Amino acid sequence: MTDLTTVTARRRTTAGGPPRVAQQRRGLPHLGAVAALTPFALFLAVFLLWPMAAVVWHAITPNGVLGTSGLVRAVSGPYRSAFVNSFVLSGASAVIGGVIGLVLALVVRDLRRPAWIAPATDAFSSVASQLGGVPLAFAFIATIGTQGLLTKALSAVGIDVRSVFSLSSLAGITLVYLYFQIPMMYLVVAPAVGGLRRSWREASELLGAGPVRYWLTIAGPILAPSVLGGMVLLFINAFSAYATAYVLSSSTSLVPLQIRFVLQGNVITGEQDLGYALVTWTVVLMGVGLVVMQLLQRRAARWTAA
Repeated sequence: MTDLTTVTARRRTTAGGPPRVAQQRRGLPHLGAVAALTPFALFLAVFLLWPMAAVVWHAITPNGVLGTSGLVRAVSGPYRSAFVNSFVLSGASAVIGGVIGLVLALVVRDLRRPAWIAPATDAFSSVASQLGGVPLAFAFIATIGTQGLLTKALSAVGIDVRSVFSLSSLAGITLVYLYFQIPMMYLVVAPAVGGLRRSWREASELLGAGPVRYWLTIAGPILAPSVLGGMVLLFINAFSAYATAYVLSSSTSLVPLQIRFVLQGNVITGEQDLGYALVTWTVVLMGVGLVVMQLLQRRAARWTAA
């Protein structure tokens, strides 16, 4: 009897041993993963975190004294209009681009013929979402600029576009930004749209729900986190864009253009800290946007895992 008890205890101990060891091993970081991430972490620390910390420090210590006068001045007076214009430009391009990108994703999802539409749209969106700067600005200037091909063609038939539209205005810059905002929104929201199951719609129809009720109570709430997260991403993308706006209109008061103006030394002596303050507010805005996006992505991931 004693031998049987001893053998049973040994079996229990042996059976319980490996899981405990496995749990201990799981808790330890993998040395290979740490070694692989170390260069990337050093790169971020040297070229992102350190410069960002230096910029924030200069912004909160104008003239070497700790204070917030520089931050307050960066959002007041003539610089307030730069933030207002940037918010209007970014908000308009994010909302318009977000809505059109969502509609495009829904349309492509329901198309079955021709079969090349979806792959072609994906390929074009991947390229167009990253196209910006001088090439994009030049393409629009050559097409619908003051001396653009389309502008001259319309003028030949009696339609003077130049009297009601200009690429150098906020509306014109917004139109140019939509070229890369719409494809970016399509890429962001397409996986969420593709995750809508047909069984959900069939079940809602069996329960007597029409198309409007289906979108308001089922599809809409499911897509809302992804759509809102995509619009936040578009807002951040438009707010930080610089080269396209500079080529189209270097005189337009936008935050990235004001930062360039200050960093080039076009300020009164002793006011160099103003540029650090402008960059700090931009970094804060980007950080808030990234936090909101992360929360929305977690919300959207619930349906992906379901």
